[in-house]
Amino acid sequence: MRRPPSREFSYAFGPGPLSRAIKAIVIVNVVMFLLTYLLPSQLSAVIVNLLGLRPSDVLHGWIWQLVTYMFLHGGLAHILFNMLALWMFGTELERLWGTPAFVRYYFTCGVAAAVTTVVIAILPFAFTARLAYLGSNIIGASGAIYGLLLAYGLTFPNRPIYMYLVFPIPAKYFVMIMGCIELLLSTGDSGGVAHVTHLGGLVAGYFLLRGGKLRPADEVRYRYLKWKMDRARKKFGVYSGGRKDDWDKHVH
Repeated sequence: MRRPPSREFSYAFGPGPLSRAIKAIVIVNVVMFLLTYLLPSQLSAVIVNLLGLRPSDVLHGWIWQLVTYMFLHGGLAHILFNMLALWMFGTELERLWGTPAFVRYYFTCGVAAAVTTVVIAILPFAFTARLAYLGSNIIGASGAIYGLLLAYGLTFPNRPIYMYLVFPIPAKYFVMIMGCIELLLSTGDSGGVAHVTHLGGLVAGYFLLRGGKLRPADEVRYRYLKWKMDRARKKFGVYSGGRKDDWDKHVH
């Protein structure tokens, strides 16, 4: 038997090319990162203070920070891992739900994570002061990313995710582990990481997808179209003939 040409063998990493909304989100994030990185430090600080999430500023009417904080990042590793996670977990969700539903879900999770941070920051309890400082400046898309992670775990529960790029874990358990880690970390020294914001994105994603009212309707349309395409393939496929019991056997 002749060996197949080598070009027939290929390897793929990740979910494929960037989808439309994710490409736009990545571009805006990269542009804002380069802008704050290349500008003089004083001007960069002005942008971060104006667009970053500061609960005390939000309470004084700077409500745009509930959205704009998602487009700022504090370093190369910060934006690299966030954009990688956005691509890995968001691409298939956008294809499944459609771009409008995906955009609504992404920004709803991000805004809900910000609102959670503001609410925690103003609670008059000693332990909440450790979770979210009223005057702290929070940046990054992690709140929305954790919402995508939750959606990925619910949509593809048995899909393996390589934790630390080594250990394969089903997505549903990976989400549980990450949620527990964030919950534990939020009760101690934050180390400059807004763990409460991450938890806010997770909780918001759960209520959006399990609450029933806001579940993306595009998923239903996708399932219906997939069913029609499968029927069409079976109807117009090539079958081996000659015997009745061979009628459902495809020839590949």
